[in-house]
Amino acid sequence: MPELPDVEIYRSKLREKLVGQTLEAVRLKTPFLLRSVEPSPDEALGRKVLDIRRLGKRLALELEHELFLVIHLMIAGRLRWGKRGANPPGRIGLVAFDFPTGTLLVTEASKRKRASLHVVQGEVGLAEHDPGGLEVLGLSLEKFASALRAENHTLKRSLTDPRTFSGIGNAYSDEILHAARLSPVQHTKKLDADEVSRLHEAVQEVLRRWVGRLEADFAGRFPGAGDITAFRDDFAVHGRYGKPCRDCGQPVQRIRYASNETNYCATCQTGGKLLRDRALSRLLRADWPRSIDELG
Repeated sequence: MPELPDVEIYRSKLREKLVGQTLEAVRLKTPFLLRSVEPSPDEALGRKVLDIRRLGKRLALELEHELFLVIHLMIAGRLRWGKRGANPPGRIGLVAFDFPTGTLLVTEASKRKRASLHVVQGEVGLAEHDPGGLEVLGLSLEKFASALRAENHTLKRSLTDPRTFSGIGNAYSDEILHAARLSPVQHTKKLDADEVSRLHEAVQEVLRRWVGRLEADFAGRFPGAGDITAFRDDFAVHGRYGKPCRDCGQPVQRIRYASNETNYCATCQTGGKLLRDRALSRLLRADWPRSIDELG
């Protein structure tokens, strides 16, 4: 699922391409993508794009007269930029938005179609699509600590809960917790002041570093089909199960539940303790997301 650094890159690139451009056509290839009834997508035609907003992991194209196109890519959804009139590709194409300078394509490389498009009128309607989590970049330590300790959950759950913090998902939560040297199953109300401070610092450092890294990687070009991914070669632990930890050299471990996976280094994060994969559901109880929607 594209997370904060990925969605920020999409937002930056879409601003370059679309702000000031007039939407000429919306070509839905798969009707299931559209999850709203009113307003109709036809009402967006002929309106200029004023801005691109991010709501957690969602993107909102702001058009004239307070009309918004809200796109949630979910796990396998991606954006592409093509020549004007380009068709949505094969089985994975969902919709094409035509502009004078090119076409924005939405794809989803999964049989389970979860991506969504909502057409929304007004700021009040747009707010209904905001999960409500705090924007973490630039968030003060005091506000971060207050939100973190509001409920007693595991760190993995709290970081990835879109109602608590905005835009952090499975991949970057692993990277943040490794940088903070904290266990993914440690509970929030058991953290001391130093641990909260380390976590806050890690959130800022990891996310800013990856936003900057992706900005450099995609300078002068729109991300391609495989460029936005949850598995990057330079990640410290996420997606590196069995490979050496980049800091201590010990093999990266994992715990799994359903289709979710958490990667961590036992030496760096849990004092050498292995978190048993087969016991994860009992260990986390209600703290692991119960449905795909809870991933936000």
